[in-house]
Amino acid sequence: MPRTRAIPRQSLPDVITNDLRERILSGEMAEGETIRQEALAEDYDVSRMPIREALKRLDAEGLVQLTNNRGASVTMHSLSEIGEIFDLRVLLEVDLFQHAIPRMRKADYETCERILDEMEKSYDAYDVGRWGSMNYEYHMALYAAADRGLTNEILQRVNRQSDRYVRMHLSVMEQREPAKKDHRQLLSLARAGQVQDACDLLTKHIRRTKDQLLDMVTATRNAD
Repeated sequence: MPRTRAIPRQSLPDVITNDLRERILSGEMAEGETIRQEALAEDYDVSRMPIREALKRLDAEGLVQLTNNRGASVTMHSLSEIGEIFDLRVLLEVDLFQHAIPRMRKADYETCERILDEMEKSYDAYDVGRWGSMNYEYHMALYAAADRGLTNEILQRVNRQSDRYVRMHLSVMEQREPAKKDHRQLLSLARAGQVQDACDLLTKHIRRTKDQLLDMVTATRNAD
């Protein structure tokens, strides 16, 4: 008699958390926007309890800010905080890449190539919803051989914060081509074992994104 397969089941808070996260990262729910639990409960046709649980989880991720009176809003980072997010990415990712390159093998390169191909398809299809996750998946594949779990855990939280800004950055056509070029070059340098050149390019890649994003966010906020 065949064994039954275990199918992962998501609780209501899981489903709502995932959906709200995507709405925030995609920009559907704008930074600083007030979150009304009653309205969300109606949207999802649930009681307020799973809504409150979902908001608590997103608060822990830094995407939502809860106040003592149970009010909530989408986190709005200051320009200096956005800059700090990308400075942290430089510190963490360069360290991971430096450790990973000497340990990378054929399977690592093939994984990176596969993700790059998928990422470029998402650019061509203007699939905005995939950009943040694909960008994160590619960078994690580049660093996987480093086998530094604690650093990866910290980076995962930082990337939760940077995801929506990465999508914003890539949404401008002129920014996707340099990103595609950098991503291919990072892999080429890793294959060649050129650790310093690869780390230098990664630093420039993240810092350029930071500088361009700060200009974009400043212009957007000044226009509001």
